[in-house]
Amino acid sequence: MTVEREGAVLFKGNPATLLGPEIKVGDAAPDFQVVDNGLQQVTLATDAGKVRLIAVVPSLDTPVCDTMTRQFNQQAANLPDSVAVYTISVDLPFAQKRWCGNAGIDKVQTLSDYQERSFGLNYGLLLKNLKLLARAVYIIDQNDKVSYVEICSEVTAEPDYTAALEAVKKLV
Repeated sequence: MTVEREGAVLFKGNPATLLGPEIKVGDAAPDFQVVDNGLQQVTLATDAGKVRLIAVVPSLDTPVCDTMTRQFNQQAANLPDSVAVYTISVDLPFAQKRWCGNAGIDKVQTLSDYQERSFGLNYGLLLKNLKLLARAVYIIDQNDKVSYVEICSEVTAEPDYTAALEAVKKLV
């Protein structure tokens, strides 16, 4: 049975229910199965041994998600190759690829959770009524431990970019 966390976040000021467990700093990072823009499977093990900055957004075609992904793309240029930067949404891979091309995104890898919503369910971010992902940032260390979590209390608000990037820098 899937855990339901009623009122865990707000969506446009209204309480929203998240499906899945609350993941905390120090937890083992749950596995997931998403696809890249070429429909190739990506899991937690895909970039094993790297620090992973995972930005989670409802849809790249919205202003805050657009801004967030561009911000992390710009910052990713200053990070070493030992860091993988992902943006995960339920947008179709084809839409993600189009959006990245139009936005000039080349440092962030966009991944789609559209098939089974395994990332959303395993990380407790699936918005029950909308079937979109809530906005969040996770940092997973080289040993697959969660070292940073920010679930934006209001889905339409931006995360704390500085805090996320500082958490990455402590690991590399």
